[in-house]
Amino acid sequence: MHRMRKSKVSAVGLLSFLLGVFFLSKVSSDNVSAPSFPAAWDVDERQSLEDVLADHTSLGAEQELFFSHPVSPGSYFFLPHGTRIYNRLVKFIRDQYWKRGLDEVVTPNMFDIHVFETSGHARKYKENMFILEIENQEFALKPMNCPGHCLMFTHRVRSYKELPLRFAEFGVLHRNEASDALTGLTRVRRFQMDGAHIFCRESQIKDEVRAFLEFVRDVYGVFGLTFDLNLSTRPENYIGDKRTWEKAESTLTEALNEFGKPWQKDEGEGAFYGPKIDVTVSDAFNMKIQCATLQLDFQLPVRFGLSYSTEDESKSETPVMIHQAVLGSVERMFAILLEHYQGKWPFWLSPRQAIVFPVSEKSRSYSLKVRDQIHHAGYYVDFDKTDRKIQEKVSEARLVRYNYILVVGEEAAGTGQVTVHVRDEADKIVMTVADLLKVFEEKSAAFH
Repeated sequence: MHRMRKSKVSAVGLLSFLLGVFFLSKVSSDNVSAPSFPAAWDVDERQSLEDVLADHTSLGAEQELFFSHPVSPGSYFFLPHGTRIYNRLVKFIRDQYWKRGLDEVVTPNMFDIHVFETSGHARKYKENMFILEIENQEFALKPMNCPGHCLMFTHRVRSYKELPLRFAEFGVLHRNEASDALTGLTRVRRFQMDGAHIFCRESQIKDEVRAFLEFVRDVYGVFGLTFDLNLSTRPENYIGDKRTWEKAESTLTEALNEFGKPWQKDEGEGAFYGPKIDVTVSDAFNMKIQCATLQLDFQLPVRFGLSYSTEDESKSETPVMIHQAVLGSVERMFAILLEHYQGKWPFWLSPRQAIVFPVSEKSRSYSLKVRDQIHHAGYYVDFDKTDRKIQEKVSEARLVRYNYILVVGEEAAGTGQVTVHVRDEADKIVMTVADLLKVFEEKSAAFH
């Protein structure tokens, strides 16, 4: 994901870079694995790595979106314009949750270490967790959301009538990545994941998988990203009953076939606790990166003693748990989209939808009214207070890729019209603010 000079690339350096984009898939059942590269991908066939790998960190600095600081390695500072994108991504998925019947929840950031001992994460991955000692008691910052959602399930007695129960959370997660492996926004220590967990009966798995695949198709379609599907099956170190695994794999296979998009099978690559579907996207440079994932889990519900009453209230059963994430992590998707669009954000996602320039002090007052009118309509609009030449202001605004640049002349207060520069269009348009807001409304509605 990072841009590097070809002259400075060594075999070790390239290997370190490729390893750097891994996202610690081993830590979590909510994993996000590494990017894969086309078999024919050969750096020597390119003029330079800059032709292959766009640099989201350079674009982020250029557009003043985010930065890192040595006081908190692997945890990024998102500036106002970067936060606009970040929050818009979260809101987009949050709105999708509401439409698709997922209930958003909030769980603590810090848990007694015994919770992760119960889940099994402490035994396998404690070195990748941030551990705190408080009043002689050991706590850990959560590296994933699933244990908290299991505790939420056990909060009270559950009935089969409640299933499927769908919990979704944008929880802040922390993973203790090695400092030399941190790589931009693609491998970090602090991040948010759109992690959802669905508790259901075996008979409901297929419908939930179908809903997930449709969710991915719709979201990635809005982003303009193409994707591939991979089914990972039972590994050698699997736990649980073989017949249960075979039934689960058969259900996932049926759902994938009915979805109608070609998919591949990765034999033996499933998680030890259940089969999974991995979704990889192709960026603008044909590099494949895993983002979304769906994983069936038959073991965590057992570890936490989850159960629900059946139609026969004297009996209970253990639910199946489905881990799913559509973005993967907000930070990683942010990086992918920044490079995919090369900083030219579509209007609905843009942190710089418009900027207003008064041509002189005489038009300043009306320019502020124009800014306020756009702001109160719900759009991101900035205002330039400097005394520089208008040509210089417009050139700078184009460099940071504003969608619309509004130049307000001295006669604007009387005519109600402004001169509009549209990104990537040579011609200027003279129009009223009311008409411009209609254009904005159409642009914003396009992604729904």
